[in-house]
Amino acid sequence: MESEILTIKQVAEYLKVNERTIYRLANKGDIPAFKVGNNWRFKASAIEAWINQNSDSPPPLDNT
Repeated sequence: MESEILTIKQVAEYLKVNERTIYRLANKGDIPAFKVGNNWRFKASAIEAWINQNSDSPPPLDNT
């Protein structure tokens, strides 16, 4: 992801879902988001953490 702050459209494209799905998740508080005026915005690092937290796959092993 190029920008640290993402729009609804960018998050929807990234997650391969409809924009309406992202609106619904944001309104319910199910996805990390914040509003700037009347527009939802998303911090890329928070979206990545949300994906990892809600993923069925285990986190990567630390081989150190």
